[in-house]
Amino acid sequence: MSTSDARPRVNPVLRGEEARVKPLELFFDLVFVLALTQCTALMADQPTWEGLARGVLILGVLWWSWVGYAWLTSVIDPEEGIVRIVFFVSMAALLVAALSVHDAFGDLGLLFAGMLLIVRASHILLFISCSRDDPDLRRSVTGLAIGTAVGVGLLVVASFLDGPAQGALWALALLLDMGEPYIFGSEGWKLIPGHFAERHGLIVIIALGESIVAIGVGAENHVDAGIVAAAALGIAVAAALWWAYFDVVALVAERRLHHAAAGKERNEIARDSFSYLHFPMVAGIVLLALGLKKTLGHVDDPLKVVPAFALLGGVALYLLAHVAFRWRNVHRFSSHRLIVALVLLALLPAAVELPALATLAIVTALLVGLIAYETVRFAALRDKMRHELAFEPPSGG
Repeated sequence: MSTSDARPRVNPVLRGEEARVKPLELFFDLVFVLALTQCTALMADQPTWEGLARGVLILGVLWWSWVGYAWLTSVIDPEEGIVRIVFFVSMAALLVAALSVHDAFGDLGLLFAGMLLIVRASHILLFISCSRDDPDLRRSVTGLAIGTAVGVGLLVVASFLDGPAQGALWALALLLDMGEPYIFGSEGWKLIPGHFAERHGLIVIIALGESIVAIGVGAENHVDAGIVAAAALGIAVAAALWWAYFDVVALVAERRLHHAAAGKERNEIARDSFSYLHFPMVAGIVLLALGLKKTLGHVDDPLKVVPAFALLGGVALYLLAHVAFRWRNVHRFSSHRLIVALVLLALLPAAVELPALATLAIVTALLVGLIAYETVRFAALRDKMRHELAFEPPSGG
């Protein structure tokens, strides 16, 4: 090996079509776990509609930062060249941003915005470095940079305000972030279908892990029969949400992405099905975590209206996102999941009267019933997707 060959790589290395998620990406996602936990803690400390809105806005801004890195690592290898170092810098900034979540609408707002600037700027710089020979990708990255600069600038201004004006700027910043792919188009982006789908599947697992952590936090070192029952029901709910996504839905979505023509069609499916529709899934799980935390804290007492809405509405939001997810991918309507979501929302008046443990038991029964129905009703299709098609090589651009 020559001396030049032995030097450390500096320039980013583009990924191949068979690339899968690497350990550094999972390491990066572990920092995002703290962000999810902090959003749940913020809403638990401020169990009001305003606190709920703030938590969701912060989660949305952090989510879109994570989404940027999911697209980035579907283009470049995060463990090669200078990219590894930039990732560590971004992780440090994301960690500080997560630690600032509890007061991001207060005294730590400017710190949060500053750390987010580092996370987003690092992402843009890496994208620029790997788009030198790709004019289409460079144009898309330029549009992303403009949208990012405006969005972070709005958060900086919001840090000096309070009340409705501050909330409006946060909402506008998030809206600009999410609207940027429509404004600047989707043709220039690149992605590896298997990697992209796997990365989003793993973030769903990470979010479900946060709901399990909420069970432990809610118990507060006090374990009795009610806590044991609530913990068992909480695990059953998390397992049902895992089943609803990973049993068939995730397989169908990945295959749809594989078969889509590379370029505009594939990018728009990835944008809609994963970048957009996975956010309400993750948000729903975070709201569920809030409901579980409050349930474990007082299993014999009725939930107050906001935690009750978080528990029921969180699961309903997750299922509604699945309805939209299925429609976007295969243009089929999941009426059974819609019905369960509507029933959950209709239970809110009862949830503020029943013991929290009883409400959780009803949620569990509905989800288990849904899973059982789908497993029997779609047995043949399920078997085909999980076994026959699993060995069929994907086609398409």
